Amino acid sequence: MDLKQLEYFIRVAELGSFTRASIVIDIAQPALSRQVRRLEVELRQNLLVRNGRGVVVTDAGKRLLEHGRGILHQVERATEDMNRSREALAGRVAVGLPPSVAGVLTVPLVRAARERLPEAALSITENLSTAMQESIVTGRLDVALLYNPQPSSDVDSETVLEEDLFLVSAAKGTGPTRRGAPLPLRQLADQPLVIPTRPNAIRMLVEAELAAIGRRPQIALEIDGVPAILALVADGAGHAVLSRNAVANAGRLQRYAIRPIVEPSLRTRLALAASSQRPVTRTQRAMGELLRELVQQHLAGRAEAQKR
Repeated sequence: MDLKQLEYFIRVAELGSFTRASIVIDIAQPALSRQVRRLEVELRQNLLVRNGRGVVVTDAGKRLLEHGRGILHQVERATEDMNRSREALAGRVAVGLPPSVAGVLTVPLVRAARERLPEAALSITENLSTAMQESIVTGRLDVALLYNPQPSSDVDSETVLEEDLFLVSAAKGTGPTRRGAPLPLRQLADQPLVIPTRPNAIRMLVEAELAAIGRRPQIALEIDGVPAILALVADGAGHAVLSRNAVANAGRLQRYAIRPIVEPSLRTRLALAASSQRPVTRTQRAMGELLRELVQQHLAGRAEAQKR
């Protein structure tokens, strides 16, 4: 497979038009069409369907698009790794953050990266942990923070933070967030929950732990996004299962009351993850160390302060 043909296909697929892609790539449209067609002939698959408004990516094209982006990212990494000096912390690093973490760490991460790794190009993706773990395997991400990553021979992970989960309810009256009486896990099954859709890490953990004692959660609403979940909880639509940090990040703490979940407690694990199948550059290693430091400063420290 010719890498140039792969790059041309990706640009056409992303832009939805041979005309627009030829302008961006700076190549004549007939030559661009020939290169993409040669790729289709080699793969014996139709990758694009042409219509009056441009092109539509076929199912086979969507699969190649996913692989191709990872392949080109790895080629870019290899080129940067070979060309840069041994001492410089340079090159592109693709970082993945879960939504609940991205709201806290994105600005500090960008600031710290500019200060400590000024020659590095930082790319940040916000996504669910399961999707980001797959992106690490395919090479689209270099390092990521993942909640409860699944064991995999393709991914190395190190726990950097463990957080207790609480039942979050609408507060009655005013005042700071109150910590109520502990709630046994068995009784959690009796609470109507506003909870993310699968495969969200907390959703999977709640279902697995309840299943272990022969119970299942009572789902009132499935909503993705902590702010939306907390807004519905405050409105009386149900209860949520979240960490202290998630509630604190949302602001307006006086709207909520929290209860520890016990017998057993529910704990979520935040891990720093990278590929075990590809060499780690010095820049990626430095970015991992920076992420570990920021988690301790902005997440672990806040959790300890909230306990007091």
